[in-house]
Amino acid sequence: QVQLVESGGGLVQAGGSLRLSCAASGRTFSNYAMGWFRQATGKEREFVAAINKSGGNTFYAGSVKGRFTISRDNAENTGYLHMDSLKPEDTAVYFCAARGPVAFDFWYSRPDDYAYWGQGTQVTVSS
Repeated sequence: QVQLVESGGGLVQAGGSLRLSCAASGRTFSNYAMGWFRQATGKEREFVAAINKSGGNTFYAGSVKGRFTISRDNAENTGYLHMDSLKPEDTAVYFCAARGPVAFDFWYSRPDDYAYWGQGTQVTVSS
């Protein structure tokens, strides 16, 4: 199993930036694809961004494309979500997730694709 711990959430004004981190432990992180999801109060969990195990390919939800950047440092066993131009509608609990070990170097965008989840970190964007 792999254990995931998110950090970096907080309160920010609209237009501001935050960087979320996802620290992985327990297995070789470079064998796992990774994704970020979010869940606002009263809504279903939704896909935000995904990255393949090598870090060479990424995929974004339309609502965040051009504003958010997913990345990873396999040497540090850490994934990141850099969020710019934040909007009040970005307010949610953000979760990182991992799938693996994977044979194919691909990204995944459905919650059901992932077996391992962090506990979440709250991001609140004020208007």
